[in-house]
Order: sequence, then structure tokens, then C-alpha cells
Amino acid sequence: MNSSRPLRLVTDAAEPVDRAPSAAVERNLLVRAAQRGDVRAFASLVDAYYARCLRFALHMLASRGDAEEAVQDTFVRVYRALPSYVERESFEPWLFRILANRCRTAGARERRRAEFVEFGEVPDRPSEGRHDDSIAWREEIELALAALPTEQREAFLMRHVEDLSYEDMSIATGAGISALKMRVKRACDFLRLRLTEDDDARGR
Repeated sequence: MNSSRPLRLVTDAAEPVDRAPSAAVERNLLVRAAQRGDVRAFASLVDAYYARCLRFALHMLASRGDAEEAVQDTFVRVYRALPSYVERESFEPWLFRILANRCRTAGARERRRAEFVEFGEVPDRPSEGRHDDSIAWREEIELALAALPTEQREAFLMRHVEDLSYEDMSIATGAGISALKMRVKRACDFLRLRLTEDDDARGR
């Protein structure tokens, strides 16, 4: 494996939300305004987080349609739950907790659908011969992520793609920090081994 090659995941999204203090203050103001029924404030929250939520869902789910549906459902649920929301300093993990739950539900639905699909069929996957090296590498990462157990994939994405702290991840998942650290470690170990094997098999 080319050790100099960075582990880059498909983003298909804008840069993460700025976490500077001024951005946090603005976010909290938007949350409070949205709680009071300000539709424009809620739309601004959606604009701020939609790309990141979609990126997370795309890595959690095999179907883009299912990912988009999970994100849309997440924001519907966020809007309905805002009047009772009190964790203003923890809006981001609260949002990702709802999103992760929707992804788990959609993932279970995907698995049920897969029972009716012929084993070995991979829909919409172009042949490797039609891809350059960078696209083929991205596909390898996507396949490796998909092979992770759901809890490990979820923890890895929250920590290393969405850059959530372990404290926020604990709020989002309900799991303890020690358990989350172990999930991330196991995910990293698996991805490193899987991608090394893929590279060796291709003689890179």
C-alpha cells in the first residue's frame, strides 16, 4: 500500500460548519429563534447542517435516495422536537443523534431489501477499468466503510469525518466514551488492514 496516500473519504458536501465562538453564538441564536417558530431561522439551521448530515448519511447507507430521505426525515423530526429542546449548548450532537437513529432505521430497511437481491450483485457500480486510480481508491474506501459493523462505522464517521468530540459523540449515540474510543480504534484497525490488502492485491 502506498503509505503516503491520505485516507480521504467521499465528501460530496461543503466544508464543516465553522466552530469559532462567534459561529456557536450565531447557531444558538438561530436555535432559540427557531424554537419560537421563526421559519427563516430554522431554514438557516438546515442550510448550515444539511451538507454535513447528507455526507454522514451517504457513508452510512448504500442508497443515495435512502440517505437523502434520512436527512429530510431528520430535519422534520428536529423541527417538531425543537419546542422541547433544552440542550442549547449541545445542538450538534442532538442533531446527529436523531440523524444516526434515522440512518439505523434506513439501514435495517436496506438489509431487508437486500434479502431479495441476488447475492453478489452490486447495483450501479461501474467497472474498475473505466476509472482512474483516484476514483478506484475512493471506491475501495467506500466498500471498506460499508464492511464495518454499523456502530463502528457510525463512530468512525462522527470522529474522523464530522470531527465530533467523544463527549458529543456520547450524547449523539448514548454510548460511553470508552466504548466509543474502542469502536473508533477497531474501525481504524479494520480500515487500515482492509485497504492494505486491497492495495497489495493490485500490486501497488
